[in-house]
Amino acid sequence: MPELPEVETVVRDLRNKLVGKKVLAVWTDWPKLIKDPLKQSRLQVSWVTVRKFKKEIVGCTVERVERRAKNILIYLSGDLMMLVHQKMTGHFLVGRWLIKKDKIIPIYPDAMVNDSYNGYIHLLLTLSNGQMLALSDVRKFAKVLFGPRDVIKSLPELTRLGSDALDKKLTTGQFVGIVQCETRPIKQVLMDPFVVAGIGNIYSDEILWQAKVHPTMKANNLTKTQLQIIHKAMRQILTKAVKLRGTSTSDFRDTDGRKGGYTRHRLVYGRKGEPCSRCKSPIERMVIGGRGTHFCGKCQKTD
Repeated sequence: MPELPEVETVVRDLRNKLVGKKVLAVWTDWPKLIKDPLKQSRLQVSWVTVRKFKKEIVGCTVERVERRAKNILIYLSGDLMMLVHQKMTGHFLVGRWLIKKDKIIPIYPDAMVNDSYNGYIHLLLTLSNGQMLALSDVRKFAKVLFGPRDVIKSLPELTRLGSDALDKKLTTGQFVGIVQCETRPIKQVLMDPFVVAGIGNIYSDEILWQAKVHPTMKANNLTKTQLQIIHKAMRQILTKAVKLRGTSTSDFRDTDGRKGGYTRHRLVYGRKGEPCSRCKSPIERMVIGGRGTHFCGKCQKTD
């Protein structure tokens, strides 16, 4: 699933490529993708919602693009908004495709053409500059919400979110105060978007490894110093990952269809059995809260 650095990478790309462009046409082969903001159902199709989306978004101009945690917010003229959550395997692409009898053929850029992960296109918006905005999603879990801005921005999936992990307003003191009240393992706390928004499985492992904190430690049992170190590691790792345009351990690609550069810099996630770069002990793996978790049993103590 794309995490904060991947979504931030996409949002920065979309700002450069979409703002000022008008939507001229819409194509989709997966109507379940389009949801009524107030009556969302993953398994059902609202044909009224789909028809309304196709009709009303045509002619809209993109005014700005923002991010709220992992939600991509595309502000459109007419006081409208499109919210996209890429879920597990979705990612935005900007390029050109040929639509031929419901078969989508990429023609630009080359990175998109030559990578099969970019080939699961289920939504295409044709833009006024000749480019297209596409949503590729191999597992078809992504969702698109469309409607008035005030309706979208008042949805619980936005209003209930905790502070963004990269928000400068989230000071070390505030982070400590929020996290130290939790009785769950610190790994689960970091991944809870209603506590701190934007951290997923990959970066929670990287953060805790850098902070030398075992992922099973209960958050309320950690010292103030340990939590301060976690906050510092969180900022450093996420900032570095954004600069390197995210991580592509499987399906994430940027809007040009390219893999993220942080993949080569991972120090613990996905490295089970490899030597820890600090102490050379083998990296271990366990499951916490249903998620595969990587750590060093020697560096990251449980006491």
